[in-house]
Amino acid sequence: MEKLSVAANYLLDHLSVSLPLPRHLSTSHTVPRRRRRHADERGRQTMAARSGPPAAAVDPEAVLSHSFPEVSFAYDERDVALYALGVGACGADAVDEKELHLVYHRDGQPHIKALPTFASLFPFKNSNGLGIVDVPGLNFDASLLLHGQHYIEIYKPIPSRANVVNKTKIAGLHDKGKATILEIETTTHVKDSGEVLCMNRSTIYLRGAGGFSDPSRPYSYASYPTNQVSRISIPNSAPSAVYEDQTQQSQACCSFGMLFYALLYRLSGDYNPLHSDPMVAQVAGFTRPILHGLSSLGFAIRAVIKSFCNGDPTAVKSTFGRFLLHVYPGETLVTEMWLQGQRVLYQTKVKERNRAVLSGYVLLKHIPSSLFDRKRWGCM
Repeated sequence: MEKLSVAANYLLDHLSVSLPLPRHLSTSHTVPRRRRRHADERGRQTMAARSGPPAAAVDPEAVLSHSFPEVSFAYDERDVALYALGVGACGADAVDEKELHLVYHRDGQPHIKALPTFASLFPFKNSNGLGIVDVPGLNFDASLLLHGQHYIEIYKPIPSRANVVNKTKIAGLHDKGKATILEIETTTHVKDSGEVLCMNRSTIYLRGAGGFSDPSRPYSYASYPTNQVSRISIPNSAPSAVYEDQTQQSQACCSFGMLFYALLYRLSGDYNPLHSDPMVAQVAGFTRPILHGLSSLGFAIRAVIKSFCNGDPTAVKSTFGRFLLHVYPGETLVTEMWLQGQRVLYQTKVKERNRAVLSGYVLLKHIPSSLFDRKRWGCM
């Protein structure tokens, strides 16, 4: 019972998952009656202690005026290679010519290439992860926080090592009635030169924190161009390419499948026990630990790069992913892709359940002509 209590407390304090939680966790009627009665009593005591009417969950003016501190950090070739392994690089073939350069180079490790989604780690170098717990005017239940979408723009190829600085701001705030959508934008610069490397925009759903504006004119603010696509429709046509990650074929993974990748990916900095501790996973409503959402994003973008860019990660201009469902250990990821000009739409499914877990797109700088017959692919 003590371990269960510790796990539950951790989840209440730290849990943010990149997918919808099991339905029974988001509804109050599933809480045991005795526990619910005690919670109700504590709630009444808290309300009685307050003076005046309760504050709104969100104060837009206070939220948007918040200034995040700049954060400096360094990474090197080991971090780049470890991340690549954590999203499946060389998992089926240790000497895959399209992926070996992500973890090894005969001229030395400084020459390895970073996947564009390596940049997704950068915002979490900030204090308290994305730092939203420190934002004034933002009141929410951390256990109901979801990382719903993630967008990355790459301005320069990500170097294999660098000293960098994060500059973070709130790029969007939207009242959705029962929830608030918060968009956190982190731009990463090279520390010495000031050169801009990339930008991450994390879309966070704060369930239970909405309703802070007039329902007839719900509050909505965004600082970025409206032509940046955040919604896509998966075509009904046959995909241009399909890539399957055969996690079970790797000797190192044969007994653990995706759990191996969850354990490996966590070494890149996300130590949430939801992805490694069976007890914590059960408290959260899952039968066993699940794969990190940003890890599944890395798998999908890697599939696009391998299928359309001949394995060259520098061909990517931007990426977008929407988290739909969790991935369990041992499941096989199948990424279906549709080429539309220089944009590749994708949908990643788990083969065993035939359920979509992720969808999005990758905008390419160019597509090597040697990879396809332009007429067949319908490119440009």
